[in-house]
Amino acid sequence: MQRQLWPARLAVMVAVLAIAFLVGALSFRYGSRLYDDWRQNRLLHRATALLQEGKLSKAAQTTQELLAGHPDSLPALYLLAETAEKQNLEEAVSWREQIARLLPSDVDSQLNLASAALRFGKLDLARQALDRVSPTDWDRAAFHVVAGWLARAEGNFAEQEEQFAAAVKKEPNNDLYQFNLAALQIHSGDPEKSGKARDTLQRLSKVAPYRAGALRALLNDAVARNDLAAADNFAQQLQMSPEITFGDYLLCLNFYRKLDEKKFRLLLERVKPFAARDSSDLASLMYWMNQNGLAGDVVKWIDKLPTAQLSSAPTSVVVADAYARIKNWSRLKRWTRTGIWGDSEYLRLAYQAIATRQSRPRSGGTANTEFEMLWRSAEQLANEQPERALVLARFASKWELEKESEALWWRVAENSPMRREALEALRRLYRTKDETEKLYGVLQRLHQASPNEAPITADLARLGLNLGQNTEQSHQLAKEAYDRAPNEVNCAVTYAFSLSRLGRNAEAVAIVENLPPEQLHDPHAAIYVALLLAEASQIGAANNYIAIAEDGKIYPEEEKLLDEAKTKLATASATSPPARSPVPAELSPTPTALPR
Repeated sequence: MQRQLWPARLAVMVAVLAIAFLVGALSFRYGSRLYDDWRQNRLLHRATALLQEGKLSKAAQTTQELLAGHPDSLPALYLLAETAEKQNLEEAVSWREQIARLLPSDVDSQLNLASAALRFGKLDLARQALDRVSPTDWDRAAFHVVAGWLARAEGNFAEQEEQFAAAVKKEPNNDLYQFNLAALQIHSGDPEKSGKARDTLQRLSKVAPYRAGALRALLNDAVARNDLAAADNFAQQLQMSPEITFGDYLLCLNFYRKLDEKKFRLLLERVKPFAARDSSDLASLMYWMNQNGLAGDVVKWIDKLPTAQLSSAPTSVVVADAYARIKNWSRLKRWTRTGIWGDSEYLRLAYQAIATRQSRPRSGGTANTEFEMLWRSAEQLANEQPERALVLARFASKWELEKESEALWWRVAENSPMRREALEALRRLYRTKDETEKLYGVLQRLHQASPNEAPITADLARLGLNLGQNTEQSHQLAKEAYDRAPNEVNCAVTYAFSLSRLGRNAEAVAIVENLPPEQLHDPHAAIYVALLLAEASQIGAANNYIAIAEDGKIYPEEEKLLDEAKTKLATASATSPPARSPVPAELSPTPTALPR
């Protein structure tokens, strides 16, 4: 009987053991998961607390422990992104990128990625993030703000204003959006826009988070407009603000120098001892003095300061600049032979190159060879970072090194955040040298970067028509510029010129008749008006505008137009009596420049 029961008992025992093993395995697995969840929550709680306490490095380290076991943990990625942003670390971009990858349809994740990318100059990544935002979210205020900052980084200031204005329209009670738009529009040439911006900033100067920023903008604006009474008021408010920085004292110095030389000198002497306590503030004050024609004062101050206070890299640079500005080449050479220049080593070589060239301008080959060797070394060090290339390009332009600056500016133009400044510098260089073919190429690049900026579009169209380059496109661009800004003299004159070339001179004359007369008295504008009036046989008025053009400096391509106007005028004079023009020809005491 027992032998018969044994197989059954064995089967039951095996079954019981199997069930026990299964239960144990499930319990271990579930318990392990519970422990893991508990540990994850504990680490998150601890990291969050550390972040709130401002212990950013420890918060990041704790979160990294969590991320090691859970690489796709969104809470951990959010914490790491926030800690990196608070520390101004570029790795914030990679954390935001991972979040955007995990949440591709979440608009906030894409906007946060674009913002982080813009912060560290990664314009292509920012553009890609914005492109991933669904068209249904393009009308969100936050989207307009990020798109506006991208436009600014690309040098498209017209687009920036449009985007900021759209954000304000969407959320009119958002003070941050109001501040962004007002700080931009206070520089506008449109009196209505700049006036409204001042009113907005006046209001925001009473709101704590925006007080200092609003007062800075208002002070700069008042100084620029030479409204010294208003500037005095804003300067006093700024100095009383809890958020005042050392840079704000420099703003006040800039104002007091215009207001009263004696008060300015007293304030400057009071600020110097404070600046000398911190190497960064010392460099900032010396830089400001150099920029404001006080390099001689900087050199006298240098002689009174202990050598140790002048040893930082930023201070070394501004001391060298002071010697260069007063043309003390021997002291500049001595200063740039030694010192701790750190990341500014390339500037030490650049200043040494300038000192070598300037101290021996007539010594010929030896000095030139030394200059070229030093300059090449500076360029090689600057190649390591785009920001250095930008500083060196500015340096070359300042010291009128045409060949060197041209090469550097083209290199800088390859970097999106710096492209606008580089192209504008090349534009000035080629215009100064009357290299119109190269100028046309630069204007094309500027238009590509900022297609909605009407004055640039007009400049490209007008030069294209003058050079016979892409004529059909130039006519189209002239109309686009006029459609965007019909009251802007540059755009209106360019479109009128385009219409005249298309055989529609009567329409062209009607356009310039509607412009304020004083705007047409700039020599560059007067040429085109003279040409239109000569074509219309308005001999007296055309002669007046020819006289205005001849009285100023005009460009080579405009000399040809002037000759054309004179020829047309001679033909008209020979065939008909003088015609009276409805366009006023009296000279304006303050001519308006026509940009090129």
